[in-house]
Amino acid sequence: MNEQIQITSSPQYHDHLSTARIMWTVSACLIPAAAWGVYVFGLRALWVVIASIVAAVVSEYLAGLLLKRFTLADGSAVLTGLLVGMNMPPAVPFYIPVIASIFAILVVKWTFGGLGSNWMNPALAGRVFVFFSWTGPMTTWTMPRTLPVLDGFTSATYLGVVKTGVTESVGATGGPLALLERVSFPHSNLDTIATDWLNSVILEPLGISLPFGYVDPFIGNIPGSIGEISALLLLLGSVYLFARKIITWEIPASYFLSFGLLTWIFGGLIHGGGAFTGDVLFNVLSGGFMLAVFFMATDMATTPITRKGMLIYGAGVGFLTFLIRTYGSFPEGVSLAIILMNIFVPLIDRATRPARFGVQKAQEAES
Repeated sequence: MNEQIQITSSPQYHDHLSTARIMWTVSACLIPAAAWGVYVFGLRALWVVIASIVAAVVSEYLAGLLLKRFTLADGSAVLTGLLVGMNMPPAVPFYIPVIASIFAILVVKWTFGGLGSNWMNPALAGRVFVFFSWTGPMTTWTMPRTLPVLDGFTSATYLGVVKTGVTESVGATGGPLALLERVSFPHSNLDTIATDWLNSVILEPLGISLPFGYVDPFIGNIPGSIGEISALLLLLGSVYLFARKIITWEIPASYFLSFGLLTWIFGGLIHGGGAFTGDVLFNVLSGGFMLAVFFMATDMATTPITRKGMLIYGAGVGFLTFLIRTYGSFPEGVSLAIILMNIFVPLIDRATRPARFGVQKAQEAES
């Protein structure tokens, strides 16, 4: 009996990951951070997230109906809506996340041909669109109920307080945490207890003392967007993504190193300090950095395809994030930084693509 062996072109290695599996897995990894935001900000935050997801799913369905393509099962619309909702302030009017999701799906995603054809991260584009369209509601923040303040008390984010203090010369010296202390920004009891324990048991024997104010942003006891406040839960979600090889180390590592080094070297200058005095930990734990570095800057459709390109891209996002946060007029900069670097992805891919097999030898032979 003669058996025929069928030989096909590469790739011949089968990976069980599919587009739908990746999208639903990323969404599942985001749910704990979103759920924490709902817990500390109340049920209204849940309705903001639900409104974002529903608007994204309906927009996806209508686009698919028009183009005779059913794409709801791949989970990309749910993930986009979830990210839009997680990037919203808890008290934002419901029409704003709805418009952000519609813009993300219909304009940014489907105008360019659907999933994989868009050059810009849809969720971030939707957020930036509504941010500049309705800046007031998009910069109105609610204090979490885990802090010792009256219900409904509104304030700026960690980064917003620091930006305002630097602009008004309130925090000319001492760094961001000293500025927060100067304006009596509240800390939770957990922050006090955990910081005291870390200092007395671990750090003081090493000659180090940790000031109050780091534990709250790590756990998620600060004002901010619904899904960006808990660095701990976002880190835990990213660990699973790394384990499943849904994201790789290149973009997060280069993003973190670029942003961290620039913050350490130059970040202290705006607070009256010298070079190499910037507070890296504060800036990493504050704002949308943790959500961006693991879940948005790593979007497969809008990032380079080569390892070298990913490193360049991540470093560029880190540089732009530092530049916008430190010297721009807005306290946050991750959304704009990622979108701006999305523009350069085709150029980065063209500059870092490997030579085709045999081309180099043929050129050498001709020369």
